[in-house]
Amino acid sequence: MMDPKEIKKMVKESYTEIARTGLPCCSTSSSCCNVSGIAEDISREVGYSDKELDEIPEGANLGLGCGNPTALASLKSGETVLDLGSGAGFDCFLAAARVGKEGKVIGVDMTPDMIEKATEKSSKGGYTNVEFRLGDIEDLPVTDNSIDVVISNCVINLSPSKDKVFREIFRVLKGGGRFIISDIALLSPIPDRIKESAEAYISCISGAILKKEYLDVIRKSGFVDIEIIEETTYPFDLIVAMISPDEMTAILKDMDLSMEEAEKMTGSVVSIEVGGIKPS
Repeated sequence: MMDPKEIKKMVKESYTEIARTGLPCCSTSSSCCNVSGIAEDISREVGYSDKELDEIPEGANLGLGCGNPTALASLKSGETVLDLGSGAGFDCFLAAARVGKEGKVIGVDMTPDMIEKATEKSSKGGYTNVEFRLGDIEDLPVTDNSIDVVISNCVINLSPSKDKVFREIFRVLKGGGRFIISDIALLSPIPDRIKESAEAYISCISGAILKKEYLDVIRKSGFVDIEIIEETTYPFDLIVAMISPDEMTAILKDMDLSMEEAEKMTGSVVSIEVGGIKPS
């Protein structure tokens, strides 16, 4: 297993590079960095509409999601929303339109370059109800019992301390508050070669845990009415797009698999939309 401190360092460095280049696959040595429109293609495939993609500031979508939590959060005018791992602000800007001027959206990200990028886009776009804060999702810079809704999109799987993350979500939510999270989970264990791949970790695969374990972590944090709202097999082409050709070749050779066999194996990787409530 990779050291938790090394994981945090690796994730931070990789997402800093993504913030600077604007493409998710550029976190690796992949040659896919010259593919135009990959961020929008990924976002459409995981559930965003063209209307939503047109709604946000240019460059806010980095194609890092595995679902669309804002579409399922049933956000109301006046609510305070917290986005964990807010990146360049994609979901924050969508949420801002739904909670209106009476509401507030707070984005938290551990990467200074992402915070700078998101803040710049917020300022240029005239978003008066959005704020971005630098911090770790395991130790949120947010006061107790102050948030109505927590959202997150393909971020918690990157944390080596998922139990701490959900305890923090519980802490900051008001009584009766809710979370809607898009994330990656597993239906069955993945091979060690993939779990030990840095690139597979950054692409949200090897940091994922079994779906049952994921739900157990949420339950132990104190939440009730926990529900998987949607569950879909994570598209294999997106997995391949996020791992460099050299790394993919090494993985296949080490496991003695063809690309077709690997695709069947990764059928155990699922994107889930999960929700829960903090008791009043």
